[in-house]
Amino acid sequence: MKKLDNYKTIADCIATLLFPHAEVIVHDLHSQTVVHIANNFSKRTLGDDSALDELPGDFDQVSSLGPYEKLNWNGQKIRSITSVLRDEQDQPEALLCININFSVLDQAREALNAFFQVSRLIPQPEALFRDDWQERINTFLHAWMAERQLSLNTLSMKDKRALIEALYAEGAFEGRSAADYVANVLSMGRATVYKWVKALRDVPVGGRGLAQPQA
Repeated sequence: MKKLDNYKTIADCIATLLFPHAEVIVHDLHSQTVVHIANNFSKRTLGDDSALDELPGDFDQVSSLGPYEKLNWNGQKIRSITSVLRDEQDQPEALLCININFSVLDQAREALNAFFQVSRLIPQPEALFRDDWQERINTFLHAWMAERQLSLNTLSMKDKRALIEALYAEGAFEGRSAADYVANVLSMGRATVYKWVKALRDVPVGGRGLAQPQA
């Protein structure tokens, strides 16, 4: 039916957007047959009986059915939802069925769960990480930003200077190449960081701009 062409276009768009995980089928309720299949993975064919008795609920009384789960021919789980499409007289004339291959998502979830298993982690070897100044800088600067509800992407130059002063007070720049590392993390020129650190070193204890650690 020519009037179903719009539904077929919508089906194609949905299937394209969610490719390759979605199949979209248009059923003509007058003939109760399949009239369009986008990204066919259920092995149905045009003209197949719509098998409406397999759908849960009464589509004559609702606007949509689902989501519900079913099994594909290859044993993979499919999650589906069916929209009831009506004509100008508000009578059901077609069904738009969206089938998502949920097995792919299940496999991805299982892979991620296995990857992030905490039980597989061991504590950091103390001898190896005792002098990991990069990790100490990372820990301090992210805690500093969290307290002020800031992020690396939103730091102003004033914020960066205050952060460098706080890092200096923590002794962060005693590590070799620490100034270079901080410059990279804060997306700053190395010369600017070196200049600020030098200025801090030249300020006497208790001077302005340098927060001294408590004894």
